[in-house]
Amino acid sequence: MTFTASHNPAQYNGIKMSKAGAVPISSETGLHEIQALAEQYLNEGAIPAVKTPGRISVRDILRDYSEYLRSLVDLRGIRPLKVVVDAGNGMAGLTTPAVLGDTMLPALPLEIVDLYFELDGSFPNHPANPLEPENLRDLQAAVVEHGADLGLAFDGDADRCFVIDEKGDPVSPSAITALVARREIARAKAAGEPTPVIIHNLITSRAVPELVEADGGRAVRTRVGHSFIKAQMAEEGAVFGGEHSAHYYFRDFYNADTGMLAAMHVLAALGEQSLPLSDLAREYEPYFSSGEINSELSDVPAAVARVRSEFERGGVTVDALDGLTFTSDDGQWWFNLRASNTEPFLRLNAEAEDLPTMVRVRDRVLELVRN
Repeated sequence: MTFTASHNPAQYNGIKMSKAGAVPISSETGLHEIQALAEQYLNEGAIPAVKTPGRISVRDILRDYSEYLRSLVDLRGIRPLKVVVDAGNGMAGLTTPAVLGDTMLPALPLEIVDLYFELDGSFPNHPANPLEPENLRDLQAAVVEHGADLGLAFDGDADRCFVIDEKGDPVSPSAITALVARREIARAKAAGEPTPVIIHNLITSRAVPELVEADGGRAVRTRVGHSFIKAQMAEEGAVFGGEHSAHYYFRDFYNADTGMLAAMHVLAALGEQSLPLSDLAREYEPYFSSGEINSELSDVPAAVARVRSEFERGGVTVDALDGLTFTSDDGQWWFNLRASNTEPFLRLNAEAEDLPTMVRVRDRVLELVRN
């Protein structure tokens, strides 16, 4: 069990619950039952005693964690890289020096420029939510100022990682998903796995399943959210999974998400060749994406109905795996509308083969949503 509000602002709090082996607990696998018991105990004013009490132990696992991650991605032989890391006053301020630095293990060919490594749950510099563009500005400026090869931004509990190229431009999480998927497919195949499975949620770029299939893997599309992804990872025996929100899941990490391990794959991919990150990433971003756009609405169903009324016609396919995804039959564009599970927003993600088409579709949907 982890106490975390993840990327949410300081006034939020929360708990992530898992079974042994990081098996997730969701609304479909016991969370509602836990809620009912908690309400019962609150009403009764007492929690009944258990027959066999649990045990409390204290162990510092930071060194073990660092050694394990380094055993999965060997960075010792890469070319020297200068990396700016924005920890957002969250947990990456603790883990980055241990994993990528030399505070516990031998130094790697990395020069780390640190931003906001002091642990502070009030998040005095900016919210620890790198999904919002304004929270990346300090990192973008620092990458350019220091002439760094790339920048890494973590959220509060460091299970997400956003990547900035040497020009200060964000690299799409879908591109990172494709990049890591390629590496994990190759590694799994080298170990004798004939068709490695890669999980991707339904709002990642179409480039992800295309690359997976081209590299001899099998792509499995799923709903948004860590509990769904982790369950699908286990069911499929998937080697890797990625979300457009920059959550990255690894079979070698109990099917759980870890921003640090994803960052290490990016560092390895960049450091094993001579191209700058902007050139390397271009291969994985063939389409034009809107990014996630949030609309705070008083009547979400009415907004969705307006969009559906206009777009649900000949030449467009609609599916309801998670929210509604509209796809043109000619394959030129798609978009997804999905209500947030944790915040009062309707989320839009759109993608197209060319920029004018993406802008046209994005703007029309937003006009209908916000009318």
